[in-house]
Amino acid sequence: MGSPAATAPPPVTSMSVFERYLTVWVAICIVAGIALGQLFPAPVQAVGHMELAQVNLPVGVLIWVMIIPMLAKIDFGALGQVRQHVRGIGVTLFINWAVKPFSMALLAWIFIRQVFAPYLPAESLDSYVAGLILLAAAPCTAMVFVWSRLTGGDPYFTLSQVALNDTIMIFAFAPIVALLLGLSSITVPWDTLLISVGMYIVIPVVIAQLVRSQVLARGGQPALDALLHRIGPWSIAALLATLVLLFAFQGGQILRQPLVIAMLAVPILIQVFFNASLAYWLNRKVGEKHSVACPSALIGASNFFELAVAAAISLFGFDSGAALATVVGVLIEVPVMLLVVRVVNASKGWYERGAQRASSL
Repeated sequence: MGSPAATAPPPVTSMSVFERYLTVWVAICIVAGIALGQLFPAPVQAVGHMELAQVNLPVGVLIWVMIIPMLAKIDFGALGQVRQHVRGIGVTLFINWAVKPFSMALLAWIFIRQVFAPYLPAESLDSYVAGLILLAAAPCTAMVFVWSRLTGGDPYFTLSQVALNDTIMIFAFAPIVALLLGLSSITVPWDTLLISVGMYIVIPVVIAQLVRSQVLARGGQPALDALLHRIGPWSIAALLATLVLLFAFQGGQILRQPLVIAMLAVPILIQVFFNASLAYWLNRKVGEKHSVACPSALIGASNFFELAVAAAISLFGFDSGAALATVVGVLIEVPVMLLVVRVVNASKGWYERGAQRASSL
């Protein structure tokens, strides 16, 4: 097991302006992207056709800039600390890999294929379902450190849980997505899916960890903290640029059916509250500390939406319903997770009374 200094979590004091108002920036991107697509359709289409081996090059670059700074925060040496939080780790793994993807597939079937089907374009139903599944199959990585800090969460539990989730995601993301898309009668070629995993998980993880190790070797933790602080805004800027391009392609569909975003938000909202509540309750039942239960619930509820957006664009294209569905996850992430933070903070007394009883049995 590494020393605390070697496995220190990224320093997080508060949410940055970009993070706190992410919903506002996404809304601005929606307007800017739609306007761009309607006013300058030819240049937008030209960007969409800049592909190599079915990968859009501008988006590929933006996604790497978006993801790599986040993955550089992860210290895989923290995996040695997993055994210190066995109960909380077990609950979070159960929620992330045995509940969340499957519950989202069920919710997508209920709302997209049944309740809202008459109001959505029939040719896009499969794509919407696929996007929601992609969103649920990727556990949150970077923003979890913010949520954990806001709830007084144990930073070493958060770090070890995120490191473990990222390790599992390398191997489990493709099989779970393929299984659930297959159960939903949506065909995705395995080679395309594996290429997406390689490009947007494996290669960024390798690059990020090489950068991390080099910086630590040369300047230690202070140098790494300074680098993370300097490149952090790159992730948000690349995300927003990607969203502008995406909405430039999606503009026509949104203008024809402006309520599509609200309909896609319904299963995402239900899934967030269901998984957060289940993880929080299970941690209480097994007698885990509140400082572990909070980040456990928040990791179980939130998503690695950057990866979901990347995979959706790679698998289904810029103008797909899948890409739009994943972006709805970005749109509602911050306000919904801040609400979850408020609930777990306010219920600390109730939680600790139940956890104390459970641990004394």
